[in-house]
Amino acid sequence: MTAWIQMSRVELRLLLREPLSAFFSLAFPLLLLLVFGGIFGNEPITGMDGRGAMDLSTPGYIAMIIGTGALISLPVTLASYRERGVLRRFQATPLQPAIILAAHLAVHLMITLLGTLLLVGTGAALFQLRMPADPLALLGAVLLSSICFFAAGCALAAIATSARAAQTIGMAVFFPMLFLSGAALPRAVMPEHIQRIGDALPLTYVTNLLSDLWFGEGWNLFALAILALLAVVGITVAARTFRWE
Repeated sequence: MTAWIQMSRVELRLLLREPLSAFFSLAFPLLLLLVFGGIFGNEPITGMDGRGAMDLSTPGYIAMIIGTGALISLPVTLASYRERGVLRRFQATPLQPAIILAAHLAVHLMITLLGTLLLVGTGAALFQLRMPADPLALLGAVLLSSICFFAAGCALAAIATSARAAQTIGMAVFFPMLFLSGAALPRAVMPEHIQRIGDALPLTYVTNLLSDLWFGEGWNLFALAILALLAVVGITVAARTFRWE
């Protein structure tokens, strides 16, 4: 446990010194909230049960934070460590591989939660967000979604041949999902044919899960099943293909 805590502290410091990871996980969703909140405000929209633009957008912004950490930050970090021989050197120490991976997952989970708190706190202070009906359920959904997507991130790190390849693949996967899943723009404002395309993307189900809980509609069991399937596939691919050097 001590080794895991120390490893997590070191990795947290290193991650916060990485401008790209810190920006997309902490600053970019907050920037979107401020920009679109400043443009559209959060006045109730007709036909949306009294919800405003920021009420509709915030669950998607949280999904964005989860996807950023899982598909860009985590794979690039692990692939970079392998490329530079860091993982190979760890093998010569008493550290177990599970401790190393657990430290990385814990750090990225902390950043995800920190980004979510900053986002929701700012939205509540500036735009009077309508808070979720069950905050603990929403927190559980954020944790579950993060774990499922981190499994996919580990699989991406396993198949990438270098840090640059991991970054390229991660961005190629993430950014289409960002704009088609409801993470950047609410799915309610998208044309029907765009929504059908989004139905094929895993991040859509994070958005759906968080949105339903945020608006008091309960757990979306279909979204949970899709995310569980994503976790199983990610763990299977990572276990079979991950290389330490």
